[in-house]
Amino acid sequence: MGESLLEVKNLVTEFRTAEGQVPAVRNVSFSLKKGETLCIVGESGCGKSITSLSVMGLLPSNGKVSNGEILFEGEQIHQLSDEKMRQLRGSKIAMIFQDPMTALNPVLTIGYQLREPLMVHQKLSKSEATKRSIQLLEQVGIPYPEKRLNQYPHELSGGMRQRVMIAIALSCNPELLIADEPTTALDVTIQSQILDIMNDLKEINDMGLILITHDMGVVAEVADRVMVMYAGKKVEEGLVDEIFQHPKHPYTIGLLHSVPNVDDPNFELEPIPGSLPSVTEEIVGCRFQSRCKFAKDICRKKEPKMFAVSETQAVHCWMEEGDLYGGSE
Repeated sequence: MGESLLEVKNLVTEFRTAEGQVPAVRNVSFSLKKGETLCIVGESGCGKSITSLSVMGLLPSNGKVSNGEILFEGEQIHQLSDEKMRQLRGSKIAMIFQDPMTALNPVLTIGYQLREPLMVHQKLSKSEATKRSIQLLEQVGIPYPEKRLNQYPHELSGGMRQRVMIAIALSCNPELLIADEPTTALDVTIQSQILDIMNDLKEINDMGLILITHDMGVVAEVADRVMVMYAGKKVEEGLVDEIFQHPKHPYTIGLLHSVPNVDDPNFELEPIPGSLPSVTEEIVGCRFQSRCKFAKDICRKKEPKMFAVSETQAVHCWMEEGDLYGGSE
């Protein structure tokens, strides 16, 4: 894999509410190389999407990055002007949003929405942009692309709309693509096709890919590395084989036990008890303690530090203090 493309260091993202400033992302750090796929996983509300919107500079008006650094190709980007961020988003960084029906403009044709970034960022003429748009739709597997250019989003199926979103995101050959739950609400066959398209285009363009999902099956299929988030914090990170074969954090283990295993007739689902804490809830110690069957006194008193399991795997959990738990395994 190539050189470092994105580095996020100690990211804190806060929202202004009636109760004051509320942190939704708490000191999260990670990196991404060119040609690499990083999957960010966790329950809904754990901070995955807010992390990606922080990188993209697309936080809502009451949100802000209050601490940390976001470096793209070595350049600090979270303090760039709105105009410079728009230029960066259109050319080098792109994002596929979770719901293509709301992400696409319902009153503009597919052709208009595909041509716009090509004409603005690559300075193509309308005829050149139309030709390139047809190529992009063919690239993502949409039949009769010339016909689709004149259609509106509501005239396409969910899978087709998601392919259009991918085509728009890839129109200017970005170096970084962030996909937020790109297969949500699609049937299994279409999910597989969308993932294959994204993976093929990533390899062709040597693009860095951040895939946000709660589907561990998707993670197993496409990830190089995995970052597990819980209640706004990173709790574990490692290569995909490490996370699936040797998970260390109880939350990671819980996520894996919540996925059906059709190959094991004796496998039983083990749902994680309890629910995610509110972002406004102040918790002393580990934020997962109330749902963790391994929780000890230290978990309720002190936030766990990072323990390096290997050169590529790390976990924020007191279980790695072997003497506290009678061994780390």
